[in-house]
Amino acid sequence: MDCDRVWTNARLASLAPGRPGLGVVDHGLVASRDGRILYAGPAQDAPALNPANIDDCAGRWITPGLIDPHTHLIHGGDRAHEFQLRLAGATYEEIARAGGGIASTVKATRALDEAGLIATALPRLDALIAEGATTVEIKSGYGLSLEHERRMLLAARRLGELRPVSISTTFLGAHALPPEFAGDADGYIDLVCREMIPTLAAEGLIDAVDAFCEGIGFTLDQTRRIFDAARAHGLPVKLHAEQLSNQHGAALAAEFGALSADHLEYLDDAGIAAMAKSGVVATLLPGAYYFMRETHLPPIAALRTAGVPMALATDCNPGTSPLTSLFLTMNMAATLFRMTVEECLAGVTREAARALGQIDNVGTLEVGKRCDLAIWDIERPAELVYRMGLNPLHARVWRGQ
Repeated sequence: MDCDRVWTNARLASLAPGRPGLGVVDHGLVASRDGRILYAGPAQDAPALNPANIDDCAGRWITPGLIDPHTHLIHGGDRAHEFQLRLAGATYEEIARAGGGIASTVKATRALDEAGLIATALPRLDALIAEGATTVEIKSGYGLSLEHERRMLLAARRLGELRPVSISTTFLGAHALPPEFAGDADGYIDLVCREMIPTLAAEGLIDAVDAFCEGIGFTLDQTRRIFDAARAHGLPVKLHAEQLSNQHGAALAAEFGALSADHLEYLDDAGIAAMAKSGVVATLLPGAYYFMRETHLPPIAALRTAGVPMALATDCNPGTSPLTSLFLTMNMAATLFRMTVEECLAGVTREAARALGQIDNVGTLEVGKRCDLAIWDIERPAELVYRMGLNPLHARVWRGQ
């Protein structure tokens, strides 16, 4: 059987369903053809292969390429001064209501053209790629007008052309209220639903639609209107839910069959049950929990018991999680949330793919999926969760290259 490349003498953590734990194969082999996995499994069971190239992994570990399913990677400026204010005792809500927070990033983002947005985002994207990321979600939400939201989404698409990485774009027009709509949230939601979503969807710039359902964000009814508009244009939805309070957003996300509900520190039992029933992924963001010095843990044990899939993401953003490391994300999830090694690794591979609606293409080492691999200089997979500040990536493979 002809193939483009074979990776031999490897230990695999396939993350494939049906295999226990991480789906470990001690004497493994991966073969690719035309950018997709032709075989992944025990070397002794592989078909006869005629590879154009052979890579001897010398006993190294291969996992699926890592996936970051929740980022705000594109933005202008930073909010280091707000970090100082929080250290002095100011709350996130106090800073936001005083004109800081998302509003300050909107001002800085609107001041940049597409080239400027790309230039500021590339170092953040490169940091993720350097740690083995092969798929990254990027949200808009710092433009808050059709012109500026389009510019962010165009920049996100362009990043996927400039780097060997798969970019998933999420429209987050309902992130905050822009200054020109002060005191008129319903009027702004009208604009999002009647103009932004239809136009940007028609231009092919949106893979999913998100919203910030929160006391300082948008109400449940306003979020429903956004979800209705997304559904009318055939777009999947996801939601920033239950981060600062319980607005019952997760249950609404489940009602619409959302890909994921994200944050979830204040998620209740009814929300968990709804997510479990609808198959909504819980995307957990320990970087934001840590950076904001939150004390109200997401209900990990209850999510685990209910069988809700748990993804992990950096939530890379300038205000509450200036994090560009999936390694540190996993370590925080283990130390702060008490997630297991298996849950952490699944959270940045298989379940992250599920949170993006990409489980048929990426996230596990299975025949037919894209050949996105991370090859590691480690003795055991736990090292990927255990270490802080040391990058053991030996090689990264994107679509077979």
